[in-house]
Amino acid sequence: MSLLRESDLIETRRHFFGRAASGIGTAALASLLQPELFATSAPVLPTGGLPSLPHFAPRAKRVIYLFMSGAPSQMDMWDYKPKMGDWFDKDLPDSVRQGQRITTMTSGQQRFPIAPSIFKFRQHGQHGAWVSELLPYTAQIVDELAVVKTVNTEAINHDPAITYIQTGSQIPGRPSAGAWLSYGLGSVNQNLPAFVVLHSTVEGGFGGQALYARLWGAGFLSTRHQGVSLRSTGDPVLYLSNPDGMSSNMRRRMLDELAALNQQRYNEVGDPEIQSRIAQYEMAYRMQTSVPELTDISDEPENVLKMYGPDVHTPGTFAANCLLARRMAERGVRFTQVFIRQWDQHTNLPNDIRRQCGIVDQPCAALIRDLRQRGMLDDTLVVWGGEFGRTIYCQGNLSHANYGRDHHPRCFTKWMAGGGVKPGIVYGETDDFSYNVIENPVHIHDLNATILHCLGVNHEQLTFRHLGRDFRLTDVHGQVVTDILA
Repeated sequence: MSLLRESDLIETRRHFFGRAASGIGTAALASLLQPELFATSAPVLPTGGLPSLPHFAPRAKRVIYLFMSGAPSQMDMWDYKPKMGDWFDKDLPDSVRQGQRITTMTSGQQRFPIAPSIFKFRQHGQHGAWVSELLPYTAQIVDELAVVKTVNTEAINHDPAITYIQTGSQIPGRPSAGAWLSYGLGSVNQNLPAFVVLHSTVEGGFGGQALYARLWGAGFLSTRHQGVSLRSTGDPVLYLSNPDGMSSNMRRRMLDELAALNQQRYNEVGDPEIQSRIAQYEMAYRMQTSVPELTDISDEPENVLKMYGPDVHTPGTFAANCLLARRMAERGVRFTQVFIRQWDQHTNLPNDIRRQCGIVDQPCAALIRDLRQRGMLDDTLVVWGGEFGRTIYCQGNLSHANYGRDHHPRCFTKWMAGGGVKPGIVYGETDDFSYNVIENPVHIHDLNATILHCLGVNHEQLTFRHLGRDFRLTDVHGQVVTDILA
């Protein structure tokens, strides 16, 4: 007994299965670290991923998720409610609210006065979709969109709501959607991560609700699947550049020695996270070349830059990040998440939403047009929206020119485009108060199930055994919204 190593005695189930799979894993890791040994003239195939995926022929190869953190007001942008003009400053009927939960921010109000949108709506596109004057550029490409007005969630506060829509649970610790796709489908670019996150600045800063790294984390999956967050200033990735005095050859020799030490430790304890660490160091080394090339937009035609608007020249802006998202899509990044904050408009909503829409409207439309003209929209799924919606009743002082809106999870609007989604449709209907769904509800589990379906993934079969049960992005729920599929 004394001759047995302690590490053999304390080996966990995870280590055991990791070691049992190392025969297959070693070949996959070798192709990641030394791809020239596996060179072929055939098309680039995914690295990593599960051998059983995709479950069926995918319509989309990649996802660009434009996340409006803070919850944009659906009735000021997409959910046209003309009857509310007659309800100005009247109380929300109890028959509409139906005792539904409200936040602590308005629970102390003696009244819940109706605040009709002050923005004009017009019908656009072949099918006459109603779009607010706040979105003139997006209105021009509405025939490319599937506008879903009946998305709903149980979460009513920002952090649990964003955690919920990103990971399928309001409780932190689950893998994010991008991590699930990296785990299931792998990567088709060996020089860039499968999952990249971009944070957009507003007037030079971020502001708004905090966004934590667990929102793009890998949870209980291998850390190699977590999102890589690119910075808006300096090196896009921390420590990407070699420090003074270290050449590329020195970095290469250091990584080789470190990989040998890590491999030795892996042989001793069988922890699969060590293999992840080796792969991540190698990815970082290759990113020293690939990321600067990715973020250098000097080769973009002037007409393309003009299409995204003047902010495209300022790193970190939403416009610049939308262009980077397209460049990443070209290079095979599986899942790109673009965050922009400051949509949490409890007061002074008209002024603030004008600013936010002025920031995102033109780049969103440009991204769709850019993908279309490059022949990439058909296999790129673009998703737009936030974590919940806003209330029809006013929070704070109400006037004909100004109002605020509280959180509203019962119905809100998202749109999807490309990648297997039916273009030019508006799906679902809400009541006259944009308060309850009356036709075709789409829960966020349904939304995530549909996103996975577009990528050829059966959401019920993409699972990971953890703590004695099979986990998945959609928990134990979710139905694919087949009505919006092309």
